[in-house]
Amino acid sequence: MYTGYCAFSGCYSQNPATIQGQKFAQYMNDATINPFSGRLEQSTSFTATASYLHYWSPEWRSAFFGSYGEMSYGSGARLAQGAAFALANNTGGNSFGVNGVGVPGTRFFQLSEALRDTYQFVAGGSIIWSPVKDLDIGVEGFYTQIGVKNSRVIDRDKSPTAYANVAGINNGTFVPRTTTADSVSTFRFRVQRDF
Repeated sequence: MYTGYCAFSGCYSQNPATIQGQKFAQYMNDATINPFSGRLEQSTSFTATASYLHYWSPEWRSAFFGSYGEMSYGSGARLAQGAAFALANNTGGNSFGVNGVGVPGTRFFQLSEALRDTYQFVAGGSIIWSPVKDLDIGVEGFYTQIGVKNSRVIDRDKSPTAYANVAGINNGTFVPRTTTADSVSTFRFRVQRDF
């Protein structure tokens, strides 16, 4: 959150789930515990932002902004979580594991969204009219795209039953639809009075 990498619906969640309208969950954990060493493996993130505000006249102004960020986990974070689940549960690769990581080596593990490195692109703008002091009336909009940095993940919009068919995914009898990115656009009309 301190690096500016947040879900489009807010910075309060570690895992913005599909209930917020995304095709896949985007994990935003500060660190994961390596179950074999007991040590915390910190994640890394960064965001670069640019913005521009222009006054066309004393009453009219517009703003434009954009940002790009990435969230990355330790190289073995996913593998360690999945391997620990497989050892503890002796599932034979038919279960999805801790936080949905899956058992390493299975098709579900390859398509799991859990602890996957992601990127985020945001662009937006606004135009505001201030007819009197401390009153703003305007429209604002922004576009957000999130995506996985490598491979593909299960598209929960197109394959809503995938997490109930983990065994089918692993043995090839259920082939889920996959995706690499999702996006959302948000627009609003704003009336703001400052006192």
